Amino acid sequence: MNSRQPQNGRVLIGDSRGRQEFNTQLLYFTCSSLSRDDQRIYMISDEGGSPNVIVRDMFTGKETRLTDNTKGILKSYVYFDGTFGQGLGKASICLDYDREIIYYIQDNKICSSGRNGRITELAEVPDGRMTAFTHVSADGKLLCVPMTDSRCLDYNPETEGAGLDRRPVYDIDGRVQAEGLNSYLCVYDTESGRLLYEKTVPKCWITHVQFNPVNPEIIMYNHEWSSFDCGIRRIWIYDHASDEIIRVRREGDDTLGNPRGFARRAGDWVCHEMWSDDGKTIIYHGGYENGPAMVGKYDLESKKYWEIALPEDYNAYGHFTMDHRGNLVCDGYFKYPWEIKKVRENSTDNGPDPHKKDGEYICKVIPNWDEGTLNWVPLCKHESDWLGQDAHPHPIYSHAGDRIFFNSRMEKAVNVYCVSARTPQ
Repeated sequence: MNSRQPQNGRVLIGDSRGRQEFNTQLLYFTCSSLSRDDQRIYMISDEGGSPNVIVRDMFTGKETRLTDNTKGILKSYVYFDGTFGQGLGKASICLDYDREIIYYIQDNKICSSGRNGRITELAEVPDGRMTAFTHVSADGKLLCVPMTDSRCLDYNPETEGAGLDRRPVYDIDGRVQAEGLNSYLCVYDTESGRLLYEKTVPKCWITHVQFNPVNPEIIMYNHEWSSFDCGIRRIWIYDHASDEIIRVRREGDDTLGNPRGFARRAGDWVCHEMWSDDGKTIIYHGGYENGPAMVGKYDLESKKYWEIALPEDYNAYGHFTMDHRGNLVCDGYFKYPWEIKKVRENSTDNGPDPHKKDGEYICKVIPNWDEGTLNWVPLCKHESDWLGQDAHPHPIYSHAGDRIFFNSRMEKAVNVYCVSARTPQ
């Protein structure tokens, strides 16, 4: 482990005027927020009262608003206290970074918008369905919109909600199982808006979908907040060509690169899956049942698993994402042995994960999967309060791999920052 003291060389990207009057955040980490050439950054800003997507030129500072929302936040996964059928779906926004087209849900319309801000309505969300994080295929031709029977979030956030985000007090997956609710993988043609197919997944609450970057016939999806067997129910693959559903993480003792010998068990916690660039492997993280946190990798062809257990005192919730070279970045877990952490409020976002949300560092993490080691390089403190989904740092690499961008609320507003990812050789 590298214990080099970070220099806090973070740079403010969001509200560049520094007035802290409104929130600015990255798009969700399952897609990039940057154009392929890293010259433009796509963000969500609530300046004016309602969230909208903006694109900023990184050199001139010029901003263009790409959506036309004045109706607040659409109710969906994570944004539980939004308005049903009205507003911008903050969880729905994804970027085709090669063609620089965003896709999103406004009210009940599935829309697209290019760099010039010209909005196209592609399709409508069927009545009685709740949406979540969408994804566009690498070739830009397909858009997957996950939907679930809206009964899954049928409640009054004011009287039946809890925490800052007003999430339901009932077990959502428990309701899905008990009432036989379904999720749907809805795949649309991005040019015509035509629904190409809809795959029904019974008794499932899907919130994350990601096309395989090489083969868009393969979609990775999740079972959110599994009420049982999270270690083996979280990550799934749907192969449209064969109409086959495949479980990714299974129980077993055959984990590679794991010198501490932790087996994969149904009672583990697993989360935040993502594809490698070549579409051959899946990266995920989580924690062993009654054990430490871990980060893992699964190879589709060999069906082999690599999992690296973290030190016992790395118990702060975080996210792992990856650059184009296989390096990871993390916004949690790391701490220096001598540090005493700040006492942070954790009144919200306490899902099924076993870890506190009090991580403070943005770290470059270099894995050696076969040897089972992680080299942690702390780059800066993000100092976010973690209160609510938008204040999660959700760090991502630039496409060049030289910078890392992240969200943080250090005071009263969320802003976007970046830090150099270059490290001494």
